[in-house]
Parts: sequence; C-alpha cells; structure tokens
Amino acid sequence: MKKINKLFTLAFLLVSAVVFAQQKPIMYGILLDENRQPIEGVNVYYADIEGTVRTISDVNGFYKIEIPIEREVVVWFEHTSFKLSSLDVVMQANDTAEMNFIMLTGHTELQNVVIDKTVDRKRVEGIISVSPETIRKIPGAMPGVENIIKIIGGNSNNELSTQYAVRGGNYDENLVYVEDVEIYRPFLIRSGQQEGLSFTNTAMVENVDFSAGGFQARYGDKLSSVLDITYRRPVDFGAQLEASFLGGSLTVEGVSKDKKWNAVVGGRYRDNSLLVNSQQTETNYKPTFADIQTMVNFNPNEKWEISFLGNVSENKYHYQPFYRQTNFGTIDDPIALQIFYDGQEKDEYKTYFGALKSTYIVSEDFTLKVIGSIYHTQEQEHFDILAQYALGEVDTNIGSETFGDVRFARAVGSELNHGRNDLDALIVNAEVKGFHDLEKNKIEWGVKYTREDIHDRLVEWQVIDSAGFSINPPIVDLPRNDQPYNPYTGPLVPYSGARATNFTQVNRFSGYAQWSRRAKWGRSEVWMNAGVRAQQWQITARGYEDGDSKIVVSPRAQFSIKPAWEMDMLFRLSGGYYYQPPFYRELRAQDGSINTNVDAQRSVHVVLSNDYSFKTKKGKKFKLVSEAYYKTLTDVNTYTLENVRIRYRANNDAVAYTYGLDMRLNGEFVPGTESWLSFGYMKTEENLNDRGYISRPTDQRLKFGILFQDYVPNIPNIKMYLNLVYNTGLPGGSPSYADPYIYQSRLNDYRRADIGFSYVFTGPGVEKKYDEDHWLSTFKELSLGLEIFNLFNNQNAITNTWVRDVYTKNQYGIPNYLTSRVFSLKLSARI
Repeated sequence: MKKINKLFTLAFLLVSAVVFAQQKPIMYGILLDENRQPIEGVNVYYADIEGTVRTISDVNGFYKIEIPIEREVVVWFEHTSFKLSSLDVVMQANDTAEMNFIMLTGHTELQNVVIDKTVDRKRVEGIISVSPETIRKIPGAMPGVENIIKIIGGNSNNELSTQYAVRGGNYDENLVYVEDVEIYRPFLIRSGQQEGLSFTNTAMVENVDFSAGGFQARYGDKLSSVLDITYRRPVDFGAQLEASFLGGSLTVEGVSKDKKWNAVVGGRYRDNSLLVNSQQTETNYKPTFADIQTMVNFNPNEKWEISFLGNVSENKYHYQPFYRQTNFGTIDDPIALQIFYDGQEKDEYKTYFGALKSTYIVSEDFTLKVIGSIYHTQEQEHFDILAQYALGEVDTNIGSETFGDVRFARAVGSELNHGRNDLDALIVNAEVKGFHDLEKNKIEWGVKYTREDIHDRLVEWQVIDSAGFSINPPIVDLPRNDQPYNPYTGPLVPYSGARATNFTQVNRFSGYAQWSRRAKWGRSEVWMNAGVRAQQWQITARGYEDGDSKIVVSPRAQFSIKPAWEMDMLFRLSGGYYYQPPFYRELRAQDGSINTNVDAQRSVHVVLSNDYSFKTKKGKKFKLVSEAYYKTLTDVNTYTLENVRIRYRANNDAVAYTYGLDMRLNGEFVPGTESWLSFGYMKTEENLNDRGYISRPTDQRLKFGILFQDYVPNIPNIKMYLNLVYNTGLPGGSPSYADPYIYQSRLNDYRRADIGFSYVFTGPGVEKKYDEDHWLSTFKELSLGLEIFNLFNNQNAITNTWVRDVYTKNQYGIPNYLTSRVFSLKLSARI
C-alpha cells in the first residue's frame, strides 16, 4: 500500500496545473542547406491585417515565429543564397508545430501545406529525440549515442562501457534498432575495457529516438527501453574526419548523377591504451578496435527505396598485467593490496552484419516494408593469469625506505584464473511491416521470423590458495582442510569453475498490430494508441530435452492529452504487459548448463508523464519532462553482475518491483546551444524464493546528469562542452558462493566530469567567411579541441576484488578503480 501511495503522490504532483487563457500558436524548426548544414540569417516572415511579423534564423538554423489563430497566412523564407520560398500555414490556438526544411539552391518553392495535426508525434509518444550534432560533440571516454543516453535516460557507472541500464533493468533488457533492424551485442564481454566500439557510427546518424518505458507494441520484446536510430540519406558529396589520441574515423558520402543512388561509408579505429594505462594496474595492453560500416540506398522511383546496411568489425583485446597496488582504509589505519601478476589474456570478437530493407509506397495511405538481416559473431576469450597478493598495513613513515609498501601482511595468497571460452552465433531475421493512414487513424502491423543458432564452449576455472592452503569450494563434500596442522588427503578441485559445450537453436515467430488516433476532446487535443504483440518460440539444445513451445501476448496502450491552456502542457499515461523471452545468455546457468524451459520474464509498466514547454522573457525555449513510473516483475531470472558480465541462474525463481521519478530539462541556457539537465530517483528490489526483498544489482537510487554547452562571448569560435554525471553507488556484489542476502554493501558514489574545449576555424556559427582561394574555404567545418576525461580525477569503482584470509576466515572487498584523469587532443574536419 505504501508503494501505491507513493505512486499516487507522484502522479498528483505531475498533473497539478492551472488553466489559463488562449495563446497564439507557435511554428518553429531548423533550416538546413543541401548538405544538411544549418543556415544562419534566413529571414522568416509573414504579413496580415496586424502588420508584418518576422524573425531570423540563428547560427544553428533555428527559427521561431508566432502564427495568428485560425487564420491562413503565407510564411516566407528569404536568404540571399537561396530561392525565395513560402509555406501556407493554418494553426489553432495554443498549438505548436515543428517544421524543419532543407532549402535547395536554384529549385522551386517549398511545397505549401496546411498544418492541422500540430501535436508532435514524438512528444505524444513519450520519445526523447537528441540532435546528432550534440551526440558528436559531447566529451566522453567512450563517445557515441550511448554516452548521452546515460545522461538523459539510462544509468551506468562504467565510462569504458557502451552498455546502460534503464529503470532497474540490466544491460540485456534494452532494444536497439538501426534502420528498423534489431542490433545485437557480443555475448562473451565481461569487462567494459573489452567492448571497444558501439555498433552505431555517430557520423552516419540522422535521428536518435529513445523511450525509457511504456513504449508501443511495434517495438520488440524487451523489458526496459528502446533506442531507435535512423541513418542519413546523403544529398551531395561530403567527407568527415575525426582524429584523436584515442583513435579516429573517416566517413565519406555521395550520390549518383541521376540521384537514384546514395551511399555513406564510415571506418573507425579505437585504441583505449591511453585510458587503461591511467589505471592502478601496470599492464602491457594492446587493444585494437576497428570496423567498417556502410549504408547504400537505391530509389528506382519516387515510391520505392531499397536499402542495404552492412557492418564488419574486429575487436582484439590483448592484456598482460604486471603489478597493482590499491590503497584504501582510513588515515589512522591505511591498508594496501599488492598484487604481482604472471600470464596474459587474449580476447577476439569478430562480427559480420548485413541487412536489406525494401520500402514501397503502395498508395497514399499504405506503405509496406520488407526487411531481412543476418548477424554472425565469432568470439574467443582465452586467459591464464596468476595473481600473487599481499594484504596488509601500509608504511606511512616518509623517511622509510619502504614508504608506501605493505609493512605487515595480514593475508597472503595466490589466485589462478583459466579460461578457454569460444562462441559462434548466427542469427537470421525476416520481417514484413505495413503502415496504413486512414484519415485520423493510423494502423500498423508486422510479422517476423527469427532463427538463432549458437555454438558455445565454456571452460573456465579458478584456483585459490591462501598462505599455502588450497581453498575448496563450500558446495562440494570434501574432507576438512586444516593445513599445516594436519595433512590434507582429499582431492584437489578448483574453487569455482564451469565446463560445458552447447549447441542451441531457437526458432521464434512474433507479430504485432496497433492502432493510433488523433481527436478533439472539447477544445483539448488527444492522441490514443492501443496495440498487442505476441511471440512464440521453442528451444532445442544437443544433449537436453527439447523445450516446450511457449507463447506470450503483450497488450500495450498510450493516451496523451494536450489541454487548451495558455501553458503548453501535455499529459501522457502509458503502460501494458512487457515480456522478455529468454535469449541465449538467459538460458545458460552459472555452471554452463542449458535450461530449455526458461520462461519469459514479465513486467507490467505504468508511466505517468507531464511534458511542459515554455519560454523565458528573453524568448529562450525550454522543455521540462517529468515521468513517474512503476513496474512489477514476475518470473524474474535473477543474475549476478560483475563489471558488465551477467550470469543468470536460469530458473525464474523471483519476483521484483521498480518505481521512481525521472525529470529532464533541456533548452537554450546559452543562446544558440542546447543543454540538458536530468534527475532520477529509483528503487528496485527482488524477492528470491520468498526470502524477502533485497536490492537488485542495478538498484541505483539517485542520479544527476548535466550536458552543458557554452562559448566565449567575445571569442565565439571557442566552444566548451561539459558532461557531468553523479550516481549513487550500486550494490557491490559478493564473493563466490556467498549469500546475496548477507552481502548487501554498496560501492561508493560515481562522480565524473568530462570537458572539451575546441576552437572552430570555420563552420556553423563562425561569422568570418573566407575567399575561394583561402585554404579554409575547402572546409565546411574545421576545429581543433582539447578533451579532459575525469576532470577532477575521482576514483570510481566498478567492482570489488575479494581477498580471503584463511586464519580469520574474513573476506575483504578491494575496490577495482576505473580511469583517472586523461588529456587528449581532437581534430574534426568536414568538407
């Protein structure tokens, strides 16, 4: 009952508002040239009985103009470099409309339209849209789309990882689409250091949409979130180059003479040595992450588009540790862990991906899409690392020859980790989608077949000895080991290990149908969506009984209302049933065995949102979005989380819940820029076999995020980008075989600031123009910047290393720290 009361309290705060009188509608948007670059100085105006109303687009191509209520006007777009263009506009009271255009040199006028559906689609659906330019400029140890998702919608305490958790879910619970094609992540990744590159090439991105919950039936079967990315369709030749101490990228795009073909190709290279070498472990670290990605589009006619998306990537992670010392404890009782290593780790991940999509406009109200994709990954994880450690008091005598070293060891021992893990996975998809526009109604449907074929060999074990004692696992019935007082006569077995060879196939059929409608409710505007999706699957694995054929049905709905108030507010209620049928990692238990009858995890979402757009007295536009949510989960497949590796128990033996509040404010804190502020409160707990509720591994109570852009007023060519994150600590995990109900300690809070400074020689926002014979006239944009990662040099920990003392039977959790402060130069150029 307390949880329900909290939910209703949050809902009451969201829906409380005051009704005001009518206000004039507003039309706004961004004006771009043929190369998708902002056009500054476009004169936007109209004339009616009250006189001429005008505005001018800013350095980002942004314009905003008030429109008369229910009266047709002609809005003109005038610029010396482009043909005079016009647009017929009719809008209702309190409406807002985003109208973005590409102004074409020497072409005819913009097509006249009448705006009669003024509530933005993404706004009513609860989708967050982020500018690709913002994503490309935001500083971060692992730049990309996921970097900003961690600020505005997701959580992550690992700057070396592109993975993120959303509202209590784990890294496996997020849908990612690129051009309507679902994207998969590698299976064997256990550390953020191994990830390398995200699939998404930000230099090729056109649109980024994100939903943190309560999403529609047209999206797939996952529990937490959806990231939907659209790539750019080039309109002319162009090239973009980025280079830094961490790697670089080159992207080239162009179109054919008849404009029927267009393509964009991008290559990336990444080397994280600079970041990893800043950690406390001295290593010989040789990582290489590289990929080539292409998007090719063919338009035989105006109604038909055929697209190919391809990607080839190879990530090599070679790691040879030498020495580590971690200091912790207190000033009065300083403690240090010293580790001397021998051995190495060699991991390789090769991925091949191809997708073919055909989009055909059958008629004015019917569009058909046919999509096929193949994903093939070959992964190996091979390591033999011996760690010999000493844990004890630190010599704090400055004049001592052993200053800073361990003076008295309270625990010594060694640990040998061995792994020979190999995986080969082939995933094939075939899908058909239909879209029907019937006046104020929209109907969408789709059917999909997926075949997963996975070959997996898991061989890993860990041997631990402390002061000459070989530690036996507590779950095996072995003779007592009390050396050196008595000789040990039992067998030697590893402390932990898993050995399995699995050949697993999964066949899935899924489909969805949904209906959307816009309507008037008195003077208010409403939008409704209702849909249902279903999935049937069956699992077979060599050496195991075939799994049962399972079916889940997931109804979902959304309702949005925009009252006819002076304040531009929109309220949204969304939710439904969300199932997550098990993927391969969810089928494999911690000992490597396969459970072919794992059930789908189920979650019921309820999300209540308020979207408030407003402007300051100086005309700056802001948006405040508040979302209260509650999720109840059943058939939960519990797991352990170490760095980014997830190990499931594969038995659906728990229930859980999540509730919280997210708030986001974005707008022009500095004229001509967009900045974001986010705040989140969340609580998530699980009940394992009716033992009571404890925190889930992703239970992160508070988070704050800031993405701020600024420039020097007297020198606008100097730009600044600040990425600031604060998250409270996650549960710190537990030693092997430990009872999670006993180990509920948390890691320290995560605090990180990344900042970037750049000098823009030429590009958008630079007033100075160059003659054709000047060397800078070749570039549409050229900038040189300095990036500082972890500006305040905070020591953030991602996991604990557990060190045991055989005499006291104690186990010590030693934090594994992430990266320290790092400097890097960055060059960006576009022609």
